[in-house]
Amino acid sequence: MAEEKTDKSSQPPTLNPITAYRSEYTRRLNRVLDHISAHLADNLTLEELAQVANFSPYHFHRLFSAWMGETLGDYLRRRRLEQSAHALLAERRETVLAIALECGFASGEVFARAFRQHFGMTPTTWRNGGDAQWRNTQQARRKNYQGQRKKAQATTGASRQDGVAFQTQSQAPETAPMTTQSKVTILNLPEVTVAYMRQKGPYGEPIGDLWRRFNKWREVRDLLGRNAYGIALNDPSITAPEQCVYDACVEVPPGFAAAGDVSTKALPGGKYAQKEFIGNPQTISDAWGDFLGGWLPDSGYQFDDRPCFELYRPSDPYDPAVGDFGCALCIAIRPL
Repeated sequence: MAEEKTDKSSQPPTLNPITAYRSEYTRRLNRVLDHISAHLADNLTLEELAQVANFSPYHFHRLFSAWMGETLGDYLRRRRLEQSAHALLAERRETVLAIALECGFASGEVFARAFRQHFGMTPTTWRNGGDAQWRNTQQARRKNYQGQRKKAQATTGASRQDGVAFQTQSQAPETAPMTTQSKVTILNLPEVTVAYMRQKGPYGEPIGDLWRRFNKWREVRDLLGRNAYGIALNDPSITAPEQCVYDACVEVPPGFAAAGDVSTKALPGGKYAQKEFIGNPQTISDAWGDFLGGWLPDSGYQFDDRPCFELYRPSDPYDPAVGDFGCALCIAIRPL
């Protein structure tokens, strides 16, 4: 019998032990971040989160601080404050106290004190227009952060990888943007399993680098023909650039075995509002702003706790000559 040959080009690359160990830590800690996002209003304990990560509670706090650059308590407080800042603007019929309790704060007084300490104003001031001041400050910080990064790259001679870019601010063409003014569709989406590669840091050009790495990973595993998802887990106008988290995802079958710096999770199903977009990386932020600030307040719906995302389908257009691309903007909603 002739010896069967194996096509090695289709096999996932073998990780060396050090890389494998680091990837296992990344997967476990990513599970913790996903668990926190799904249970912000709960009384999350160190023991519970250590169990999610399958680490000893005795060492978990120090491990989390080293990995995230902030303590577990600071991270929980920041995520709850960021969630409440969104809710104050998106759920205007809700009282400040109701939002405080919904986001995991023990009382209105505790919430108001923490909110003022973080954002420099009261929740009521934020809701009445103070958010614009914070966003302007964050925009200035992002520009300064990106300017320092580009200067460092120029000094070290860092170069960018070739490949298809998604959401890269630096690749935005100078030509007039090609955009669509499509209607919003309400639909129920099923829960799907996704494999994801996570990036912590400022949005913009680094997200393009993430997608190029992720697309190479997808190509090796014959996953380029499946739906992909871009999930920004933070609002960059609220969260500091260095603390923003973004997931590049692709649909995979249940039970898919991820490895390396790729993990798997469930993308929740349910009711979503979906709006088609065609344009370039410079204009997608404005499209999101119009969607959330223009359509949502008049829709009879409000944000749900599930993540919003950009859906990239194999049939969506992409013009590499000018950088225009198509996708669907999807926001999780529930009735007011």
